[in-house]
Amino acid sequence: MRLLTVDTSTSTCSVALTRDGRLAAEYLVDSGRTLTERLLAAIETVLAAGALELAELDGFGVALGPGAFTGVRIGVATVKGLAIATGKPVAGFSSLAMLAMNLPFSPLPVCPLFDARKNEVYAGLYRCDGAIPEPLVPDRVLSPVQLLEEITGPTIFVGDGALRYRDLIETNLHEGAIFAPSYCHLPRAGAGALLALELLRSGEGTPLPLLNPAYLRPSEAELAKIRREMP
Repeated sequence: MRLLTVDTSTSTCSVALTRDGRLAAEYLVDSGRTLTERLLAAIETVLAAGALELAELDGFGVALGPGAFTGVRIGVATVKGLAIATGKPVAGFSSLAMLAMNLPFSPLPVCPLFDARKNEVYAGLYRCDGAIPEPLVPDRVLSPVQLLEEITGPTIFVGDGALRYRDLIETNLHEGAIFAPSYCHLPRAGAGALLALELLRSGEGTPLPLLNPAYLRPSEAELAKIRREMP
């Protein structure tokens, strides 16, 4: 199965082309403020590197979030448009599960964290003793202090949220706080492609009407609307 997988849930733009789970090409770059242009260019680059046309793909994968509101929205909208144009299936997956996949076959729980700003993190907790992570709790947004109150044993932390709050995590968990190596902290579409492949092979692709970002909390625009409507 030839898949094109996209992740734009953080400042890193990542696109991967895989054949039956094997990586054929991957593009990874700090997207900055030119995400739309870089994403389309990245898609063209990996397809050219893999000597494939868009019509030759068998499906798509995309990270649904949580993560940056604008980034997730652009990634999901782009993949949805490509799926409509080609008629190929799509599998959406958690961006935190994708990040946890940087630590496969771990004997300890893995806690992927994205910095959610406002002194909060997007957090997951996964069992990663196999190739595909299994969620131990639902992905959520909460303060680092709340998160650490719930973690009782040695845990591996990964992601930009783990790096931002490293001192706090170490102060609370001491030797129970283990941090992934530096190269593990970037989410990679190549890892997400395995999640998408697993879903598509099991018939759990995402219907296009249901292919929507998983924000976990209201955007600033939604909060402003709520405030305007309050009596």
